[in-house]
Amino acid sequence: MLVQIGTGKTNAEIAAELFITPLTAKTHVSRIIGKLGVRDRTSLVVLAYESGLIAPGQALDNA
Repeated sequence: MLVQIGTGKTNAEIAAELFITPLTAKTHVSRIIGKLGVRDRTSLVVLAYESGLIAPGQALDNA
């Protein structure tokens, strides 16, 4: 799910991809934020880039 967040997908897009409800996707995003100790969704994107999960330009390729 961190990869999907890192590529700029919305909760609705993530939900459709994972066959879950948008509310469940939102809950998962919130829990990832809490467990990784970051401040917000933007910080998750930065973390995804810094950890190598997302390559520069990958978000544009998957959009």
